Formats: sequence, structure tokens, C-alpha cells
Amino acid sequence: MASKGQKFQKVSPEIKLEILKKYFKCYASPKMLESEYGVSCKTIETWIYKSKAGIDVTVDHWKGNSGRPKTKNLTIEDYKERYEILKKYQAFLEARRGKK
Repeated sequence: MASKGQKFQKVSPEIKLEILKKYFKCYASPKMLESEYGVSCKTIETWIYKSKAGIDVTVDHWKGNSGRPKTKNLTIEDYKERYEILKKYQAFLEARRGKK
């Protein structure tokens, strides 16, 4: 598991293709490729699995819009509107709690 603030090694697409080429054409083991290129054996095995599944390993699939969208350029009115909505919701929850 990654620790907080850990930096990960970036491997260029050319090196990835070279490693995969050696694996498939020269039948080099992932352990041997690990010692030669300094890339983790598990990472190489993941690339092999993905390439066999037809996934392009040279493309970084983690880039993009994942997670919660960023809201920028909010005005004071936007924050006031959100605050009012939260107040109404809290009053609603208190009313539900009082009925039980």
C-alpha cells in the first residue's frame, strides 16, 4: 500500500514497449526485466496482463476527470444559496426526528 506523500516512478511509453517486446519476443522473465530496467516485477506483470487483454499500456488511464468535479469562481451569492439549502435540510431532519 502506498504511504502518504509517496512519489511513484514514471516509466516512458517507449520503455514500456521495450520491456513488453523483450518479454514476448525474447521470453525474458519479469524478474529478469525488473533487474535490468529497475521497474517492479508486479508492475511489469500488470503491463503483461493488460497487453494480453488488449489494453494499451502506453496510455495513462488515470488522467482525466475522475472524482468530484471542481467548482470554481463561486460568488458570495452561491455560498449564501448553499447555506440556505443546508439550513432548510437541517430543519427538515430536525422535524423528522421530532415526529418519532
